[in-house]
Amino acid sequence: MFGTNSPEIHGLDGFLELLDRRKDPERRERGLITVSNHISVIDDPFIWGALPFSHQFNPTNSRWSLGAYDIVFKNKSLSTFFSLGQVLPTHRLAHSPHGGLFQPTLTQAVRLLSRGPFHPPSIPTTTSSPSPSISDPFSSPHLTYTTNTTDLFPAPSAYRSNTYSWLHIFPEGRVHQHPRRSMRYFKWGVARLILEPDECPDIIPMWIEGNDAIMHESRQAPRWVPRVGKWVGIWFGENVRGKFGELRGRWRMLVEREEGGRGEVGVLSERLKFGREAVELRMECTRVVRGEVLRLRRERGLEEEDPKEGLVETWREEGGEGEGRMKDGSWVKDA
Repeated sequence: MFGTNSPEIHGLDGFLELLDRRKDPERRERGLITVSNHISVIDDPFIWGALPFSHQFNPTNSRWSLGAYDIVFKNKSLSTFFSLGQVLPTHRLAHSPHGGLFQPTLTQAVRLLSRGPFHPPSIPTTTSSPSPSISDPFSSPHLTYTTNTTDLFPAPSAYRSNTYSWLHIFPEGRVHQHPRRSMRYFKWGVARLILEPDECPDIIPMWIEGNDAIMHESRQAPRWVPRVGKWVGIWFGENVRGKFGELRGRWRMLVEREEGGRGEVGVLSERLKFGREAVELRMECTRVVRGEVLRLRRERGLEEEDPKEGLVETWREEGGEGEGRMKDGSWVKDA
């Protein structure tokens, strides 16, 4: 990133101070969520090239992220590579019946943001385990989990060293390259990550520009080669954890009313999944976190976004289920 392009980084010092305070897992008091727009298939890991070399090789203080099961967990080699890179296998409903807001990987993500270790429930798996599985035959079954009852992956939340971890998320759910640099609507998974951990995570909004010039979806052959000599901008915002205290308070009251405080972290009853109050809380939380990323976008100097950009209905009208060039001139890509 730094050797072949021209980066411009804002707010990094404050973010590094936060990371330095989190070096010792035993002394952490809460998890960390970084949340940003998603403009290129290279956003992760390229954006973390902004971190100094001294912050690159501490796995217990490095980011976890979510990766599409059908893209980066297609076989054992890819699964091993991305699992070692602290990526969690995530099913997407458009490609798998195992996707959605309440899949086992989201339970792992919520628990990574909480005080562990946690032991996954024992779910029987079939003997016809597909190639993405990377289970360790010498590991306890309490150290693994399944995403679809047929595969098996290490359960990171089962390790004490992963207590109150750092998770980065792209809530748009796919690459979105828009000529006005607007964002798609945010998916509700980000609300689970904020509402459900035992302590409210630190929440750092980020804004990214320039990676779309390095790997634009309209690029010609050779498509796999990143373009060089481009400007890249990364903005780290202030910690906005305080904006979510009231929402989390309402969520805790709802959990107490529905379960009497006896529920497991990351495991929800049917009413906490689909009840009207729970759904409305997730919607409101998602709007707030998207608004914080938009605020950073405005501070960067971009014009106000059209309010309809944050609506699911807008992207349905624009042909938002497919890939490639959309009616509004934007480009989208599953990643």
